[in-house]
Amino acid sequence: MKVLLMGNPNVGKSVVFSRLTGTNVTSSNYPGTTVEYTKGKMNWKGQVIEIIDVPGTYTLEPTNKAEEVAVDMLKEGDLIINVVDATNLERNLNLTLQLLEKRVPVIVALNLWDEAKHKGIEIDVDKLSWHLGVPVIPTVAIKGNGIKDLIDNFDYRDIVIRNLKDGEERWAEIGRIIKDVQRIEHRHHSWLETLDDMSIRPVTGIPILLLVLYASFKIIRLIGEGLIGYVTEPFFDNLYGPLIARLSTILGSEGFLHDLLVGQLINGEIDFGQSFGLLTTGIFIPFASVLPYIIAFYFVLGLLEDTGYLPRLSVLVDNIMHRVGLHGFSVIPMILGFGCNVPAALAARNLESRREKFIASTLMAIAIPCMAQIAMILGLLGPHGARYIGYVFSILGAVWIIIGLMLNRLLPGFSSDLLLEIPPFRPPVIGIVAKKLWIRISNFLQEAVPLMLLGVFSVNLLYVFGVFDTLAVTIGPFLNRLFGLPDKAISALLMGFLRKDLAMGMLAPLGLTAKQLVTASTVLTIYFPCIATFAVLLRELGIIDMLKSTMIMLITTLIVGGFVNLTFSESGFTFTGWLIIVLVFIAIKYIPARVNGKELNSFTHN
Repeated sequence: MKVLLMGNPNVGKSVVFSRLTGTNVTSSNYPGTTVEYTKGKMNWKGQVIEIIDVPGTYTLEPTNKAEEVAVDMLKEGDLIINVVDATNLERNLNLTLQLLEKRVPVIVALNLWDEAKHKGIEIDVDKLSWHLGVPVIPTVAIKGNGIKDLIDNFDYRDIVIRNLKDGEERWAEIGRIIKDVQRIEHRHHSWLETLDDMSIRPVTGIPILLLVLYASFKIIRLIGEGLIGYVTEPFFDNLYGPLIARLSTILGSEGFLHDLLVGQLINGEIDFGQSFGLLTTGIFIPFASVLPYIIAFYFVLGLLEDTGYLPRLSVLVDNIMHRVGLHGFSVIPMILGFGCNVPAALAARNLESRREKFIASTLMAIAIPCMAQIAMILGLLGPHGARYIGYVFSILGAVWIIIGLMLNRLLPGFSSDLLLEIPPFRPPVIGIVAKKLWIRISNFLQEAVPLMLLGVFSVNLLYVFGVFDTLAVTIGPFLNRLFGLPDKAISALLMGFLRKDLAMGMLAPLGLTAKQLVTASTVLTIYFPCIATFAVLLRELGIIDMLKSTMIMLITTLIVGGFVNLTFSESGFTFTGWLIIVLVFIAIKYIPARVNGKELNSFTHN
């Protein structure tokens, strides 16, 4: 038996799903699309019920790919639970009436019932059920209220057929229902509603945004560093390290198999950061260096999601995003990229057009350092002063804007409008946040870690067979002149093709100057995603668009690396550097935009 959860976006559908299912949850792409949906299982009266969280939709007359998938999935359901926002009943009933026109049993979950009461909204549930002809169950999903009543109605099989001729007749029916079942009383606004209004007005919203981002990254760093200092590093130093040291002795401390599994000994000892063995660096980086920050990042992201702040962030940055060919919702993959580029690349699949996916994925891969890279940048440049860290992120920000502006003008098509509902602020429920954190960490371990291990394994093979030495000899002198870096640093840059944060770790013992570290950190961030991100982008974009994106990355790397080397000094950018940046921004305005229909169709369709 399949139960489909359907409803508008931001009505608490995912919270209802979380209440109904346990930890046995998987995310999949709908066949033939990149639209993701979630499904889980639960036991009911001795049988296994499959619960499917259908992509949110406002209508069964689809306007985008996600809504098309929602309509297609209607054919698979034995029962529809239509999750409705009780605080916005009029808008939600449009989808409800459309569902009732289909030949499928429907139950209405009148969610956010407590918020409706707080807002002075009274709904006569019995009258609403009579008008619709189906069970209507008030729920407060975050507290679990009403969930048992939903489960008790899983055997509901009555089918109500509505015969409304068109949208105008449907809205007229909605008006009659609302007039009969809903009453609104005057009340005073709460402090959350006042904050709600302030968060979407530019004058007050931007300072709130900066405060939220600052607090978020402070919390991420605090949790990440705490986990590393008190959990992961002690585990590797005290428990795992001695086991690998014994294995190294058994393997003779050298040789092909030793170098592949344990790696090179540094001063006669295993260095988890530099040995580059499959069982040393290959395990240490994802679990000891990356995973703590991933946990911290997704925990904070879950809080921002459940409070309802992310849609406000999308609205605030919508104008900026349109400048680079995207809309406000595209900020979500960018934010995810600061945690790990892999889930960021996966999040880009939710964007509407292929053009937007291409621009968002390319900008994310070029100019958004993942948390592992950020940790390495902080470690490398921190001793030289915080201003050098600021220089790196300023350069990356300028690159993000410049490449985005150019892609928006050169690629045929245009960015879609932002059609996003802003839910009210709500206090997060730690249980729900923890469950989402567990699902995301599980996905990260399943999708990203194997590819990281593959990257380290590949690095070892290339290193053992002398490929890096050959590349360093052939193209090293050119890159050495262009970037102003020593030969050993060039080898690290070449290794960044497979794993950027590992390559950054190789820069630490080279004694580079602050200028060289700024150049190397910038180049490593811009130049090609790690192998894990590359594999995901290849799957999401296809080989042709991935090759286009790769060419953009490589060209940008050479230009920006050379620019930083020539115009950056130990004290910062020279006057010439600033002048060139200003001239580039001016020149972009004179690039003709390509928006005609023929060109648009040639890019946005497979």
